[in-house]
Amino acid sequence: MEIYYAIVFFIFGTILGSFYNVVGYRLPRGESIAFPASHCTKCGHKLTPFELIPIISFLLQRGKCTKCGDKISWFYTIFEFTTGLLFSISYLVFGISIDLLIALTFISMLLIVIISDYQTMIIPDELLIFTSILLAIEIYFKSNITGLLNSLLNGVIMFSIMFIIKLIGDFMFKKESMGGGDIKLMFIYGMVLGWPTSCISICLASFIGLPVSLILIKKLKNHEIPFGPFLAISAIIMVLFKIDFNWVLNLLSEI
Repeated sequence: MEIYYAIVFFIFGTILGSFYNVVGYRLPRGESIAFPASHCTKCGHKLTPFELIPIISFLLQRGKCTKCGDKISWFYTIFEFTTGLLFSISYLVFGISIDLLIALTFISMLLIVIISDYQTMIIPDELLIFTSILLAIEIYFKSNITGLLNSLLNGVIMFSIMFIIKLIGDFMFKKESMGGGDIKLMFIYGMVLGWPTSCISICLASFIGLPVSLILIKKLKNHEIPFGPFLAISAIIMVLFKIDFNWVLNLLSEI
């Protein structure tokens, strides 16, 4: 039965992954996420229901538009598969519980952040506000008003820490060192992870991002690299592996 549910969550994740791709692309550009309907970016061909089946339609179409024959990027299929995989793993880690709902909401937001920040260097306020409200409701049902207030306090603390880091960075580099979206994102990190674990997540994001950034700096003329995707990847790792502040302390004590 567990394998059955894992497969169901995988399929559900691939479907949402296709939608998240649209949201991450259109929302920061101020476009509607519903209109126009999904279409070929070259010839404008409106995709049929058959052409919208995650992963399968790409394989059956051999990675090409059925109308003009233009190649479809592998990125969409990889993103759909990754979303399905993360949903399936989340179920295996948390089971059917309110924690699973919180994890899926958080991870969904992070996946959209990766798309949005990578493509446009923008983390939409609409996404952060919607996710904050949704998570607040879920946390309330899990821990009542006391847990919600503690969660919000952690969010405020983490937001403040990130804002101070930005001020220090701006002073040191004599220019804007961090986008406002990254700072607002940290409020949600604090809500879900707690501020101590969120700080560890920032360190992990920096560790992941450093080698990638060194490679990209040589290729990018403006040297502007979004930090949001690295923050998102680190948070996903923290959630699915249940890494928190106490886990890190115990690990350090054993070394």
